[in-house]
Amino acid sequence: MQSAIAYIRCSTEEQADSHAGMDAQLHAIQQHCKRNSLQLVGVHKDDGLSGSLGLDKRPGLLEAVTAVRKHTIVLVAKRDRLARDPIICATIERLVVKKGGRLVSAAGEGTDDDDASSILMRRIVDAFAEHERLLIGARTKAALAAKRRRGERAGKMPYGWQLAPAATSTARSKKNGNPIAIEGVPAQLAIVERIRAQRAAGATTRAIAAALTMEGVPTATGKSVWCHTTIQRILKGFQLLADDTAPARIDTRTTMAKHTQAVCVA
Repeated sequence: MQSAIAYIRCSTEEQADSHAGMDAQLHAIQQHCKRNSLQLVGVHKDDGLSGSLGLDKRPGLLEAVTAVRKHTIVLVAKRDRLARDPIICATIERLVVKKGGRLVSAAGEGTDDDDASSILMRRIVDAFAEHERLLIGARTKAALAAKRRRGERAGKMPYGWQLAPAATSTARSKKNGNPIAIEGVPAQLAIVERIRAQRAAGATTRAIAAALTMEGVPTATGKSVWCHTTIQRILKGFQLLADDTAPARIDTRTTMAKHTQAVCVA
């Protein structure tokens, strides 16, 4: 029985879409293995990483390519899970082939053969994936710009923080009078402080995520599984918030002690 390695990926924008979810991708791959008598020997994933990122910035994909041996099949639910950039797709496919393996999409997409028509189909599929990524980016940028023009908050609140209730918010938007103050969420701030301390002590973001998952600590959305990219976003979000906060830098320990006091953002 021929061996197959699964690669699944889901970017932040796509996590709410059940058809592109990690579980749905894995199910499609497993069904493909059953239909084609393939033995699934490994599953590698990149959760919350864009398809525009290269191989060096996607550890799951790098692990999958590294694990390829002669006659191994690298199986994806769809080619856009591999990448949303034709050049990156072609590079990864060439690396797999060079190691004696083959890249296959459970959705077909021209990966069943290497004749002229199949290769053309793969190139068309990759081009449309890139086009869709660019459209999504343009729509998101336009929507955020429109919100800023209306004086509304654009983007998500960093983990550990929430908008202060209108009754306790003293800072207001000059455009529409909406409150623009934030306040700490004590339970989450304790986790942020722990993450920062562990990171400062030399722990990797993967190790921190694994520990939080093992302990059953809920994420911001209530899930029990933490990803290293989530840890990276929390650390980055805290730093950005600290740099942009007036009049002084935020200290989570101080905020936890005085969490009822709103921190006004300029």
